[in-house]
Amino acid sequence: MNEALLVSNVFLWGVVLALVVVVLALARQIGILYERVAPMGALMMDQGPKVGEVAPAFTLDSIGGGKLSVGGNTGRSQLLFFLSPTCPVCKKLLPVLKSIQGAEKGWLDVALASDGDLPEHAEFYRKADLKSFPYALSTDLGMTYRIAKLPYAVLIGEDGRIRGKGLVNSREQLESLFAAKEAGVASIQEFIDQRA
Repeated sequence: MNEALLVSNVFLWGVVLALVVVVLALARQIGILYERVAPMGALMMDQGPKVGEVAPAFTLDSIGGGKLSVGGNTGRSQLLFFLSPTCPVCKKLLPVLKSIQGAEKGWLDVALASDGDLPEHAEFYRKADLKSFPYALSTDLGMTYRIAKLPYAVLIGEDGRIRGKGLVNSREQLESLFAAKEAGVASIQEFIDQRA
């Protein structure tokens, strides 16, 4: 009888130890999975003015009338979104920009920028119903920020300094610029790297 009890006790301890090993292995795999699916922010290319630098100031004519002022200490943040009428991802993000413009209107101004042929952009402006955005055409603006791929966004803080920038393909990447500003880092990737 004592021998059977001893054997069952050893067997149960073996099962408990095996479960501990399995739980530890699962916890490790969950950690690895978490690192792999960590949020991916805007893809920042190390060109043009750097995050933290004063944004070059521009005053441009807007397609819809009026002026678009870029940079400067305005007391409000500005999201400058570079787009093109021929860019499908840019078009996909226009409803997102409208949503952001409404949700973040307390602290953020959203502006559109591009370069090229005015009639083509004016038609795009009208068809896409972009009258709620200032929309400027300027080759100098794009050259200053070294915009090579679209859509590209630059977040300028209320103090006139660049707080985030990068190639954006989704709402999450646009919002990563806001998160990076709040965290005081150049990008979400930098934030994740600091915590690793």
